[in-house]
Amino acid sequence: MKRKWQCYENNNKEEALKIEEKFKINPLLATILANRGVTENTAELFLNPTRHDFHNPFEMPDMEQAVNRILKAIETQEKTIIYGDYDVDGITSITVLKSFLKDRGLTVQNYIPNRLKEGYGLNKEAIEKIAKENYTLMITVDCGITAAKEIEYAKTFGMETIVTDHHEPAENLPDALAVVDCKRSDNQYPFRELAGVGVVFKLIQAISIKLNLEEKEYLKYLDIVSIGTISDIVPLVDENRVITKLGLKLVRCTKNIGLKAILNEIGYQKIDSTAISFGVAPRINACGRMGFANKALDLLLTTDPKAAANLVSDIREFNNQRQLEEKKIFEEANLQIQEKKLENAESIILAGQNWHSGVIGIVSSKITEMYYRPSILICFEQNKEVGKGSGRSIPGFDLHDALMKCGDFLAGFGGHSMAVGVSVKKENFEKFKEKFLELAKQANIADLVPILDIDAIINMDEINQEMVESLSLLEPFGEGNKMPIFEFKNLKIDSIRSLTEGKHLKLVLKSDHNTYVNAIGFNLGYLSEDYKIGDRVNVVGNLEINSFNGNQSIQINLKDLMKTI
Repeated sequence: MKRKWQCYENNNKEEALKIEEKFKINPLLATILANRGVTENTAELFLNPTRHDFHNPFEMPDMEQAVNRILKAIETQEKTIIYGDYDVDGITSITVLKSFLKDRGLTVQNYIPNRLKEGYGLNKEAIEKIAKENYTLMITVDCGITAAKEIEYAKTFGMETIVTDHHEPAENLPDALAVVDCKRSDNQYPFRELAGVGVVFKLIQAISIKLNLEEKEYLKYLDIVSIGTISDIVPLVDENRVITKLGLKLVRCTKNIGLKAILNEIGYQKIDSTAISFGVAPRINACGRMGFANKALDLLLTTDPKAAANLVSDIREFNNQRQLEEKKIFEEANLQIQEKKLENAESIILAGQNWHSGVIGIVSSKITEMYYRPSILICFEQNKEVGKGSGRSIPGFDLHDALMKCGDFLAGFGGHSMAVGVSVKKENFEKFKEKFLELAKQANIADLVPILDIDAIINMDEINQEMVESLSLLEPFGEGNKMPIFEFKNLKIDSIRSLTEGKHLKLVLKSDHNTYVNAIGFNLGYLSEDYKIGDRVNVVGNLEINSFNGNQSIQINLKDLMKTI
């Protein structure tokens, strides 16, 4: 796939020099920091955040009301329930709040809707069940901001609701006792990109302050809070960076029995944001995707190592099932793309019989990544007239806005510019597809190409192991703080081969001064036929240290390459 290489304009040399001199770091690291908007005054916070760098939780909307109401519930031992989402953010949110309140002497219960049967968020049937069990206080986590009707319904049973959420509100806020969400239009809190579990963390911080508790009473949950924050792909900047930077230190020595068990299961040597994103998160999410989110919650709440081992075994099986379903849907979807010759279409809209509705979102992401086109996959189940689906987009095309223009053909939809959930009747599917394709053509999607944002162009001869290792100071990596990408010019291919049945690419590259470096290109094996030994190339990729048989060497993790002119 053709990609556009785009390098930062080096307009921050003066700021980079100040950072380099003040913090005694190498010029490359200083340049990256300056290019990412870090200044001499903010570099200390970026590089070395502490527990003193959290914002005041009482600046959040309705925080005072929420705290006072929860303190009343603790005092009166009120029957309280937490209503949360089925993904990692929701599960970690419930874990943190439930554990914290238990330590304060209030045992609360929880409710997680079944993804396959109930879908996302609050629903009236669930509220009826909760009301029948005589709960009088409901606290939502990672959901609730758009549930005005459901919260109004809860009031008819005499139940009060505290909403804690991080999603965008509707035009009117729900009429809850408190609505704690930094995306409210009247928000005064200095950071609005917290994950749902981040909002819960601020809530327990506020309660701790009100009760004059020691800081450790809320800081000890940062391991779980960081898991949810990284997994929810929120920008790892500002307070999210403080949460994850401190939280990952706790993850590595966690006292949470369940988390420790799942870390042993993934087998990563280095526990960092990558291990969480690709090791921990998919396993916890698999529970919700397969309809068993409570298994993941039980794992994070258990204090019994034997129970944790059994739950990890269950979660392994759910993840295996998820992978099999994903592989099946991906193969069927790709077959449709080839048969219908959609490889170069402006958008890819597909439907399948009995595709697993909890998995199609992952497949949509893969399709969009592979073809760099917006994609929507719809699952039609036998004897059901309405199909459910998921969609993913690319930068430059607002998926949610497009669906608003297709409203006449949809049974419902929700989400944001890059990811949506959608439902459509069988009889309207072709009309919807036709309308969506028309909108994609109007947007000139064919002209959009993936952009590789390059942090710096560097000379391979000037790189050493200490410099590469210093890049770890930029961690944790994630949304808003990507792993740095570098361009290396005019290298000569010394050897080239494909690996894993042609899937990956392995190169040895040589500079004009006879500096040799290994390069690995995951999923770039197809390029092995386009290049040969002796070719001069420019390459872009991440720099990393490869450890093999006790030896360490610098390696480029390739993202793209092209022949020099």
